Amino acid sequence: MAPKVFITGATGYIGGDGLFAIVNAHPDWELSALVRSSQKADQITTKYPKIRTVIGDLDSSDLIEEEVRNADIVFHFADCDHVAAANAIAKGAQHHSPERPLWLIHTSGTGILTVEDQRAKTYGIERPKQYNDWEGVSELVNLPADAFHRNVDEIIIGAGQKSPANVKVAVVCPPTIYGPGRGPGNQKSVQAYWLSAAVLKRKQGLLVGEGKNVWHQVHVQDLSDVYLALGEAASQGGGKATWNNEGYYLAENGSFVWGDIQRAVAQAAFDKKLIASPDVESLDGAQTTEVHPFGIYAWGSNSRGNSLRARKLFGWSPKQPKLIDLIPEIVEGEAKALGLL
Repeated sequence: MAPKVFITGATGYIGGDGLFAIVNAHPDWELSALVRSSQKADQITTKYPKIRTVIGDLDSSDLIEEEVRNADIVFHFADCDHVAAANAIAKGAQHHSPERPLWLIHTSGTGILTVEDQRAKTYGIERPKQYNDWEGVSELVNLPADAFHRNVDEIIIGAGQKSPANVKVAVVCPPTIYGPGRGPGNQKSVQAYWLSAAVLKRKQGLLVGEGKNVWHQVHVQDLSDVYLALGEAASQGGGKATWNNEGYYLAENGSFVWGDIQRAVAQAAFDKKLIASPDVESLDGAQTTEVHPFGIYAWGSNSRGNSLRARKLFGWSPKQPKLIDLIPEIVEGEAKALGLL
């Protein structure tokens, strides 16, 4: 029998691309999607007429609880910092039983791994600490309470720990995401896109501090393959995937140094005759924040997490280009959005 699947964030960047992958692989699955308005519902049903849309937002706790109660699989793609939505999902999950467990696939983010920089208020330096989701998985499910996204992670992971026979949780934790989305709504990411727009607006390249800090990367379409594999495992009663205390998936395709991306953005903007020089200006914390309120975190922190679990368990193999290869395309897209091309 086809599983009943409830999705949040279906018109967002991650959720929209995830929805594309799921529907194209499993047109028989019975999908419902939470949307904020009839206009958003039209965006989805125009493309996917079989999907049932539910009008509400992340504060519509009763509605979310009811949808989760009736679902076999939940993909929570929406805001990973929204406490009320996480609580409503956890509450809905408690209606499930060992005979009909809930398979809950939640989106976090590797901002959770920036905790050292966050505490020390450092930026642009390289930190050696690296996490991984295989032998290091227990560290990930027990990260400190003051880490970004951790308060919501705790609610979702806690739902599985409270009722492990009834609720099976997988947390997908992507790093810097990039590449064109295939969803019905937003098709654009943030970090490298904010950076490109900032360089174009100030008409000069920038470096956050020394630019030595390291993150990992994943193309949105490769990321969707992780969600799809987890959904398919859930539909098979768990499949090859691991859940709950071993259900944390860092979905990444290698590391990069933010300074390299910052220089590449400046070079691409210069090559397109959008700025006068390919040189980058080193900014301190206050200057970076002035350029963008999240600039220190987005371009200056370290987030180093290695994805072994998806590769080992279900042979996930990222195929899309690396972030640096798409910088000219990203800069061009931002220039067009700003009316510069």
